[in-house]
Amino acid sequence: MISKNTVCLWYTKDAEEAAKFYAATFPDSKVSNIFYAPSDFPDGKKGDALTVEFTVCGIPCIGLNGGPTFKQSEAFSFQIATDDQEETDRYWNAIVGNGGQESECGWCKDRWGVSWQITPRTLMEALAVGGDEAKRAFDAMMTMKKIDVAAIDAARRGQ
Repeated sequence: MISKNTVCLWYTKDAEEAAKFYAATFPDSKVSNIFYAPSDFPDGKKGDALTVEFTVCGIPCIGLNGGPTFKQSEAFSFQIATDDQEETDRYWNAIVGNGGQESECGWCKDRWGVSWQITPRTLMEALAVGGDEAKRAFDAMMTMKKIDVAAIDAARRGQ
């Protein structure tokens, strides 16, 4: 059954590889279907993978192998909530260690240019509290690439 709403991500040619990586990396993720081009198209040939249906942490997605015309940008990102440093490290290291790159404040990019926010729940909870606790946690986050859970927790406590 086709979902009512699906996130469509444009890839140059590696949607299937990306979808398989996401399915192997994140819980509640899988590759559902691969549709092959019935004829040649501007950036591919008949029989090439054209679209890939996949799920990332329960979110239905379609990867479109559309060629080099459009690039990914930080205007779209997956935000993955983590429970502890081990989970934060696991996802961060999987993305960055597989040809991705680090950015600031818990953001990184995978090798296909898709942006990810690997965000510990303690940081989101601190921001939701507001006031001085939120400011301390936010100020601590602003100095980080990958989020350090212990440092966020210490900032929350005013240490």
